[in-house]
Amino acid sequence: MSYHFSRTINMPFADAIAHVTTELGKRGFGVLTEIDVTATLKKKLDVEFRPYRILGACNPQFAYQALSAEDKIGTMLPCNVIVQQLDDGRVEVSAVDPVASMQAVSNPALEPIALQVRDALKACVAGL
Repeated sequence: MSYHFSRTINMPFADAIAHVTTELGKRGFGVLTEIDVTATLKKKLDVEFRPYRILGACNPQFAYQALSAEDKIGTMLPCNVIVQQLDDGRVEVSAVDPVASMQAVSNPALEPIALQVRDALKACVAGL
């Protein structure tokens, strides 16, 4: 089982970030965190790295259900979505598969929630 699903799109990197954020919003997700990996690696290691951003996406309804079922599940939240520039100029968007993540947790109550989150994230990536 893959731990992510991806799609490659043809648009400038900054536009892709905005587009992904809009698509997430259509499915009830907000972006709680945004990590600019490129800037961080430059600042901390003084290395050049391709444009790469990690978006921490959260759907409050799903998060509440998961936290109600498993109090330590916050260690796996929010759902990460990455946006990265490829060598050919295209942009790849990848989202975590929450079903794969939840396999590490022995709580059957999480499975239906993870399936719903997976469906929503897959729809977001497919809609790009």
